[in-house]
Amino acid sequence: MSAQISFRGVTKTFPVRGRAGGEFLAVDAVDLEIAAGEFTVLVGPSGCGKSTLLDLLGGLTTPTTGEILLDGRPVTGPGLDRSTVFQQYALLPWRSAQGNVEFGLEAVGVPRRQRAARAREYLDLVGLTGFEDRHPHELSGGMRQRVAIARSLAYDPGVLLMDEPFAALDAQTRESLQDELLGIWERTGKTVLFITHGIEEAVYLGQRVAVLTSRPGRVKEIVPIDLGDRREAQDLRSSPEFARYRHEIWTLLHDEVSRAQRLEREVSAA
Repeated sequence: MSAQISFRGVTKTFPVRGRAGGEFLAVDAVDLEIAAGEFTVLVGPSGCGKSTLLDLLGGLTTPTTGEILLDGRPVTGPGLDRSTVFQQYALLPWRSAQGNVEFGLEAVGVPRRQRAARAREYLDLVGLTGFEDRHPHELSGGMRQRVAIARSLAYDPGVLLMDEPFAALDAQTRESLQDELLGIWERTGKTVLFITHGIEEAVYLGQRVAVLTSRPGRVKEIVPIDLGDRREAQDLRSSPEFARYRHEIWTLLHDEVSRAQRLEREVSAA
């Protein structure tokens, strides 16, 4: 398959505030290709630039060097071909679930009657039929995140960017939403780039897991995951295959975390 998303030698630096000045290197020479319809997960130590890469692809910031291509065209800013789901739901508290989903459709000029029908369609897709008139304070955390996902999908972006969307949820709700997300991905065929700190979550969701180095973030290794249909397997997380992938990624990350800690000690001692 040809790449829908291409990171080509992407480096991003940020100015350091304060008297000393200088620059902070967040990610360095990142090369990564993602095929249309692929579910790719990014994992890496804290502060390695995962969210920076997502912001770059979302067009919220620009590379210092290198380029990002989407469908063969350089990413130069935000666009309706991408949508982002964050850890915090960012729902409008005065709007109902349906009103929140319609909000994004209003921004792109979808007529009122079509907005209502499409919002109901996507709330049904995320399992919230019957909750259209509930406001965020009347919904659980998992339900609020379902509304956020429905809102992101409703205007039909080709790429869904997800920045640790389940991190604030309890374990049972998180696993349930992982299954829901896999079902949505299979039904819609979206390209998904998903960030997580959780190794088990990465293995369970990803077709490929890109492991980043400690800061500055580089692609250390890409691990293909072949577990068949996750949702049909019985207790997949306890299977030998799952354990093997988890251990492989854990080993890659453990080495990076140890290296980062060693460098911090050396800097502190200097």
